[in-house]
Amino acid sequence: QRRPGPDRLSRATIVIVGTGRAKMPLEVEHVINAPLPVVWDQLTRVSQWPRWGPSVIEVECADEHIQLGTIGRVRTVFGLWLAFEVDAMEPGRSWHWRVANVSATGHRVEPVTPGSCRLVFEIPFWAAPYGWVCRRAARRIAQICANGMQV
Repeated sequence: QRRPGPDRLSRATIVIVGTGRAKMPLEVEHVINAPLPVVWDQLTRVSQWPRWGPSVIEVECADEHIQLGTIGRVRTVFGLWLAFEVDAMEPGRSWHWRVANVSATGHRVEPVTPGSCRLVFEIPFWAAPYGWVCRRAARRIAQICANGMQV
């Protein structure tokens, strides 16, 4: 159930979506006061992932901006290098990836107003504890965008 009210503009929330195959059962969402293209740039520019991703220390990838089929690897806070592949993408809207050959988080942006958008991380049920990492990532992206990150 989505919470109404102005708090939703200032905090990331976890929403239980359901168990349908087409949707992940958990979503972390955050309304960001930045245009959708600015937030999309943060989500798809691999050099930015360590800035906002609490679990990502380093990225090796031939593409600066991911696209469908992009492959690479990320080094986690635990020092492990994990291979990834972007296996679904709707440019300017959403992307999903497989990490260590396992379906992982989805990333989605939705317009709210011309100057703001909703950032949504989709989390598989089995990875529910990862919700706190996504909440922190959403807050970091909001801070980066508020501090003038340009596309």
